[in-house]
Amino acid sequence: MNVLKAVSLLATLLASTALYAAQATSPLPAAQGKGFTQEGIAKIDGFFADQIATNQTPGAVLAVAKNGKLVIYKSYGYLDKANNKPMTKDAIFNLASMTKVMAAVGGLTFYEEGKLPLNAPISNWFPQFKDTKVGQVDPDGKLTSVPAKNPITVQDLMRHTNGLTYGGRGTTPVHKLFPAGSAPAALEYSGDQFINKLASTPLLYEPGTVWDYGFGIDVLGLIEEKIAGKPLGSVLQERVWSKVGMPDTTFQVADKDRARLAQPLPVDPLTGKLQKLDILTEKVKFDCGGSCAFSTAGDYVRFGQMLLNGGSLDGKRVLGPQTVAFMTSNHLNKDIKNMVGGTEPGRVGYGFGLGVAVRMERGLSAINGNVGDYTWNGANGTIFWVDPQEQMVVVMMSVAPGEIRKVHREKLNALVYGALEK
Repeated sequence: MNVLKAVSLLATLLASTALYAAQATSPLPAAQGKGFTQEGIAKIDGFFADQIATNQTPGAVLAVAKNGKLVIYKSYGYLDKANNKPMTKDAIFNLASMTKVMAAVGGLTFYEEGKLPLNAPISNWFPQFKDTKVGQVDPDGKLTSVPAKNPITVQDLMRHTNGLTYGGRGTTPVHKLFPAGSAPAALEYSGDQFINKLASTPLLYEPGTVWDYGFGIDVLGLIEEKIAGKPLGSVLQERVWSKVGMPDTTFQVADKDRARLAQPLPVDPLTGKLQKLDILTEKVKFDCGGSCAFSTAGDYVRFGQMLLNGGSLDGKRVLGPQTVAFMTSNHLNKDIKNMVGGTEPGRVGYGFGLGVAVRMERGLSAINGNVGDYTWNGANGTIFWVDPQEQMVVVMMSVAPGEIRKVHREKLNALVYGALEK
């Protein structure tokens, strides 16, 4: 073989290797830009460039799948702006409440096995909840309590009709008795301590009567642990993450991967106050299903595609199609007070399924979409929605806690729908 042929062969091998590596690192089959206008994609790029330049966010990773193909997959800005580290597609983010969707799916795998009936009272697993009380405030502002009329059921946990409110979401005497949120609770309490704390605290509402955001999915995760006899991370690894192909999703980021953890800006762009996320540096005492998981945009877009496919991906099934349809249907009947829209303007017109908000009407929300789309986001800046009518999954990972995250949700939504070809 002469030198030219050898060089040519080497070049071919290197090109093939590079192509294989590029394909291997794509979380889904790629169809770059297909279904979106180039002008629309340029506007999305411009939006992130502007947000990063004006210190509204340190950076982001955007993954958009359409018709089963990954059409947008880009990183923007900084993984750690304070240390001038550029964002990478394999950056790891704390999911905050996007953890809830995965924990709900984990629970539904037990439901399909007949081990977790939705109408079962949670006292079947945690007897501490047999004598649940509902808080009442008298005219003098004194807190009293009365026995709950209804038990908290598994369905109440999944659809947030359980009365186990987040303490940080209000100022009533009942709110003041609860931990502020899922991550703060998991940093303070063990799983057993957490259950005892909740069971001994009066509920904000009678179970089954009001949608109100809170600790339901954290309790669900601990029930999953009790059924399986292992931590929630092991449950989800076995039943969800390994089947979907989510190698970077975990409750405990390994030391070797911690350099990939995305960091927030040191200062909140809206308030000017210093900000930090304790969960990025401190270890939780239990795998909280409400907030504590970490993942990448690539992993989570595969998870969303699995749901859009009806519960399977690449020949591996997590849930049956009818279970996914059930999960993503509205579970708030006419007798339940629907306060989903109170979480943010983009949720007006939504009901709630099992772990996800579900659009019931188009045109009421400040956020575009179609009837039947479903979604949930994370308080630290992560965004996720699935639009079955468009056959689209959108995942945006960022570290932008505080109220700025709600601005990003509305703007990104407008940009994505505005970029669709038809």
